Amino acid sequence: MLNVKVLGSGCANCKKLEGLVRKVVDEQGLVAEVEKVTDYAEIMKWNVMSTPGLVVNDKVVSTGRIPKESEVKAWLNS
Repeated sequence: MLNVKVLGSGCANCKKLEGLVRKVVDEQGLVAEVEKVTDYAEIMKWNVMSTPGLVVNDKVVSTGRIPKESEVKAWLNS
């Protein structure tokens, strides 16, 4: 099972990234736990200085931007 964390305060970009991740998970039929992390202390544990951040299986794969759908698919399928 994939463990995916979307790191962010709840801003529009954070919500957009969470929606994109959930869309890819659904379309690909992946088994994944998608967690939204809004606590700043928890976000700082990942050394993410700009949100939104994306963590896949305990590895930070993106920060400070909304990645392309193709990038999210690649990260979730690797």
